[in-house]
Amino acid sequence: MTRPLPTAAVPSPCISVCRMHAASGWCEGCLRTLDEIAAWSGLDNARKRAVWKLLPQRREALAVMTGKAP
Repeated sequence: MTRPLPTAAVPSPCISVCRMHAASGWCEGCLRTLDEIAAWSGLDNARKRAVWKLLPQRREALAVMTGKAP
């Protein structure tokens, strides 16, 4: 009988820039919502990866909102 290989833990996107953007509700550093930040340690790897997938789109949207779009 073989055991499944352990999956690597999904790291937090936190970069220690903890400021919430009022209009978007996202942290300006990691781009997560307060609910996502609070729940992070209890999320399974699949849900953490789902949050990670949202971050590039949020980064672009925040850049547009703040006038920092390329």
